[in-house]
Amino acid sequence: MFDWRWDFAYEILPRLLQATLNTLAAAGVGYGIAVVLGLVFALAQRTPSRIVTMVVRECVEFIRSTPLVLQIFFVFFVGPQFGIRLSPWVAGMIAIGLHYSAYLSEVYRGGLDSVPKGQWEACTALNLSTTKTYFRVIIPQALPPSLAGMGNYLVGIFKDTPMLSVIGVAELMQAANAIGGSNYRYLEPYTMVGIIFLAISLPAAGLIRVFEAWVRKKLGMN
Repeated sequence: MFDWRWDFAYEILPRLLQATLNTLAAAGVGYGIAVVLGLVFALAQRTPSRIVTMVVRECVEFIRSTPLVLQIFFVFFVGPQFGIRLSPWVAGMIAIGLHYSAYLSEVYRGGLDSVPKGQWEACTALNLSTTKTYFRVIIPQALPPSLAGMGNYLVGIFKDTPMLSVIGVAELMQAANAIGGSNYRYLEPYTMVGIIFLAISLPAAGLIRVFEAWVRKKLGMN
C-alpha cells in the first residue's frame, strides 16, 4: 500500500540536499580528471612509438572492459597492499575519473580523426612543432565534434556517483541508504533521490545541447 509521509519527506530533505552537493562535487572532480586524462590517453595513442601506442591502447580497453564498481574497490581496498592509502573521497574520484577517461579518450580520438588531412599537412608545411600543431590547430577543431559525447559522459558520471557509496563516500545514494536504515522507511528517500537525479540530469542534458549548438554557431560549423 502506498504510504507516503510528507512530514518525513520534509524532514529528510535538507540532508538529501547536502548529499546532493557532495554528489555534484564528486561528479565535477571526477569529470575534470577524466577530461584531462582522456586527452592524454588519446594523444599517447598517436605517438610515433608503436610500443607506447599499444600499451596505452590496451590500458584503455582494459579500463573500458571492467566494471566501475570493481575499479572503485581495487583503488580503495587493493591500493593499501601496494602502500597507496587513500581516503574514500580521493579513491572514489580517482576511480571514476580513470574509468571515464578511457571513454573520453575514444571521444577525443573520433574528434581528432575528423580534422581534415589538409590541416595536418599545412602544419607540417609551416614547420610547426607537435605541441603547436595539436594545441593551436588540431585540438580546437577536434573539440566541437566531441562536445556531444563529452556531454553525455558528464551526465553519465553524475548518474554513476551512487557507486561511490560502496566505499562510504557520503553522496546522495549513501545518504538515502542511511536514512532508510535508521528510520525503516525507504519509499521517501529513494523516491526523492530519483527526483533529484532527474531534476539535475534532464536540464544538464539540455544545457549541453544548447552549448554545443552555440559553439558550432560561433565557429561557423552549422
